[in-house]
Amino acid sequence: MNAYKAIPVLLAIVAMSACETLVVPDLNNPSIEELTGEGASRVAVITAAQGLFVRARQGIAGRAGYVSEVGIIGRESYNFDAADPRFVTELLRDPLDGGNGAFGGNHWAGRYRGFRDADNVLNAVDALATMDAGDKDGLRGIAKTLQALDLLLVINTRDDLGAVITVAADPTGDPEPIVDRAAVFARITALLDDAQGDLTGASFPSDLRLPSGFDGFDTPAGFLTFNRALKARVDVYLGNDSAALTSLGASFIDPTGDMRLGVFYNYGVGSGDQVNNLFDPSELIILAHPSIETDAQLQTDAVTLDQRFVDKIVSVASVGDQGGLGLSSDLAFSLYTSATTGVPIIRNEELILLRAEANLRLDNFGLASDDLNILRGAAGLVDIDLSTMNATQRIDELLYNRRYSLLFEGHRWIDMRRYGRLSDLLLDPSLRVHARFPFPVSECDARDPTPSQGCA
Repeated sequence: MNAYKAIPVLLAIVAMSACETLVVPDLNNPSIEELTGEGASRVAVITAAQGLFVRARQGIAGRAGYVSEVGIIGRESYNFDAADPRFVTELLRDPLDGGNGAFGGNHWAGRYRGFRDADNVLNAVDALATMDAGDKDGLRGIAKTLQALDLLLVINTRDDLGAVITVAADPTGDPEPIVDRAAVFARITALLDDAQGDLTGASFPSDLRLPSGFDGFDTPAGFLTFNRALKARVDVYLGNDSAALTSLGASFIDPTGDMRLGVFYNYGVGSGDQVNNLFDPSELIILAHPSIETDAQLQTDAVTLDQRFVDKIVSVASVGDQGGLGLSSDLAFSLYTSATTGVPIIRNEELILLRAEANLRLDNFGLASDDLNILRGAAGLVDIDLSTMNATQRIDELLYNRRYSLLFEGHRWIDMRRYGRLSDLLLDPSLRVHARFPFPVSECDARDPTPSQGCA
């Protein structure tokens, strides 16, 4: 049974108004009184904590979701939606419009709503008298880890523009300041490390139900390995390679294990649930970029393409774009096999790649080669030896394997930007490769002075 069908969910926190007639409370939405002060309710706090997972998956697997849009910009995918040519014209050619919440202004407000929901949980846990101290720490660890994930998705889309790192308690008050990229990552790191301290020796309330995408990670010890996996990703993004190896050692990395092992956003088709709209079996709106085929290496038989390509891509009738740009593709994705297929947050395969990247940059070429060859061998490719390559070739090899191992999971654009290679994605000179999303217009309008960048 889908976990979300079995639990009440928190979609918003609202104050109930007084009325002389009978008032039926909204059992799915704990009131602010139930989460604060002496009236804090244990049931409401647990409901709110479970609701954080509902919020976390929003805006990820939609047609205009995170995976789709960074995939388009990163030349992994196309969206040839006849009803909205901006998936082609804006994401591939025109400036991104911060005034539209589905395109340039996307991947912001929803993440901060999740951040505020987590703040409410943290405040409620502090105020709650009827809960064991270990359970409180467990809920704190969950809330802070998911806040770090929200901020990571924001800064992945805004990069050097920076972002907001805290949310005002009063949403009608002055906006919180936008800080630079370094300060955002410092906040993400602090949240993950604080959560690590909370989760160490903690417990989870017996009636807390994590969604099925967290199966195997639904105890404090298991969730802590997820927390450390996210920390390893952040460490690698920041170039803190020795720290990354330490984080990986405390994660769920397993070079001999299932590459699909990991934590996922999960989806369902039940009433009130969310579906994975990256599943596109017959409409042929979401297409794979043709370069995925042309760039794939041959297996050792010198005939078959990289097994990761074979496993994740299928041939279809050629489809052209609806934006008049002359684009087309005869490839589609097969890795999301149904409307309920989970979308990875982080998997064992990524952890092996992160370890390879950290070791490569520490000049531990043998260790890095060993990890990459685990993935290359499974894909039917010949082994490589990084020590025989120059610096450019080593990064080429790393990025190649990240591209095919993590295909259409939301990484390619970010990886190419991290290594200063966005220009390599400009496969058609009539198009453009965006370096980052702008701030939403509402954020720009709320600030005086207006930010000097990101507010076109």
